[in-house]
Amino acid sequence: MSHDLSRAAVMRIEKGEEMLGGWVSEQIPQVGIYKVLAKKKTDGIIEWAHFVQRDNGLKDRVIRGEAKNHQEFDAVLETIKKTLRRIYGVSLQAADYDIRNPDGKKVTGSKH
Repeated sequence: MSHDLSRAAVMRIEKGEEMLGGWVSEQIPQVGIYKVLAKKKTDGIIEWAHFVQRDNGLKDRVIRGEAKNHQEFDAVLETIKKTLRRIYGVSLQAADYDIRNPDGKKVTGSKH
């Protein structure tokens, strides 16, 4: 059995949860693109995932976490931005993201 790791979901959106945003870096030669995704769970907790998408599409170095509120998540996002700027000299910008159901069809809207 083979798995297409380039299409593997980094974050699942469950019923009642809301996608808060996506952020991406510029392309970093020999590294890929750093990305951050965030969602608001039904209990109000913000769940986030930070990862690099390699040039071959593989999602690598996935780091996950939770924030109690927007202020705490903003601090996490700012730390990620500063670290990428310091190490690679790139910025992290808000970006569009795709939400797909389990059979791969695109879902519209940010709330599931």
